[in-house]
Amino acid sequence: MTRALITGATAGIGLEFARQLAARGDDLVLVARTASRLDEVAERMRSQHGVTVETLVADLHDAAGVEAVDARIASESDPVDVLINNAGYGIGGDLAATDAEDEQRHLAIHVAVPLRLSQTALRRMLAGGGGRIVIVSSVAAFTPRGTYGAAKAWGVSFARWANLTYRRRGVSVTAVAPGFVRTEFHERMGVDVSGIPKALWLDAPTVVRQSMRAIDRGRSVVIPTLRWKVIAGLARILPDSLSAAGQFRSR
Repeated sequence: MTRALITGATAGIGLEFARQLAARGDDLVLVARTASRLDEVAERMRSQHGVTVETLVADLHDAAGVEAVDARIASESDPVDVLINNAGYGIGGDLAATDAEDEQRHLAIHVAVPLRLSQTALRRMLAGGGGRIVIVSSVAAFTPRGTYGAAKAWGVSFARWANLTYRRRGVSVTAVAPGFVRTEFHERMGVDVSGIPKALWLDAPTVVRQSMRAIDRGRSVVIPTLRWKVIAGLARILPDSLSAAGQFRSR
């Protein structure tokens, strides 16, 4: 039986990963900050799909929270076969004016935390004979999109290198880089998305369904849907001034 640990598992893409993994019979370890939401999601997964679900309340901005998740991943008695680094959020604004501590926390949740958890998972999975590590990135990784895009670019670069290095030893590493997805993400970020054409929006089930196929095949990077593959490809060759067009506006 496969067991998947998902950070940020109670909303958006993380919740959809939980749904689709449970639907195919995978046991779950769900990580999030709010106990009530974790319990609600866990009970739903158990009743609908008959899988075993553990919950771990942890704030990944807190050292103790990271330690707790890291220790669970390192467990030899109940090993994690799939790690999905999904927890994260966006930050916008002028870097010259944003709070330095806010920027450091934002960088940590997208880089330092997944690096640590992935390193621990990698060691455990190599010792156990294999596994899969996933980092939820963004198409913003391919565009000049402030410190958010810069942080997400790390996940893509890391996955390309790590998958090349460790896939031959049984551990694949995949970065999932979707475009605009209808979740709580943009509302929490506090940005105006009213000008984004409807055709550019994706739903979480489509993103996860296409991503799971690529993860199962051991690919290093997946950009769900053809339209976003084309957009990401253009962003790599267009001048930065065009790639950066359509930046979000704060509410």
